[in-house]
Amino acid sequence: MSMWAAIAILLPFPYYYLLWTHPQKWVDLCGKSHDPSATMGRVSYFLKLIQLLAFFSVSSFSWPPPLLFWPLVVAGQVLNLRVYQLLGESGVYYGVRFGKTIPWVTEFPYGYVKDPQYVGSILTLLACVSWIPFRYILLWCLGYIFMIFLELKEDPTTRAKPLS
Repeated sequence: MSMWAAIAILLPFPYYYLLWTHPQKWVDLCGKSHDPSATMGRVSYFLKLIQLLAFFSVSSFSWPPPLLFWPLVVAGQVLNLRVYQLLGESGVYYGVRFGKTIPWVTEFPYGYVKDPQYVGSILTLLACVSWIPFRYILLWCLGYIFMIFLELKEDPTTRAKPLS
């Protein structure tokens, strides 16, 4: 296993852990002039780019993709896009942890799929199993599973207070 690829794939998860468990520190660091969710989103996009570069560095693409590629990618991305559509940037990027009021959503995929954003991401990763060694996909999926369990235990008393 390429050590740099493994580190790059796992890189976002300590960041997400720290923001989830210490939201007030992030809100304070962002200050009044920067929205904590938007800032988290920008950092997350950069970390996602590093993850993708690591994936490409260990991949071996061939065409056509396997039969299950398209259904898994489409299902995964429909879930991800729907989550972004329903929750918006603040809902996806820990707005509730940063002291924002995020409306409770019950529309599809919520109510049908537990943790639809993570499930969608995992489906998309599994679609790539014929091109990317399974150990890297497993590593990335384990990061998502870790976050699912972390977010199950959200304590509302640890939420940040918005800066006034």
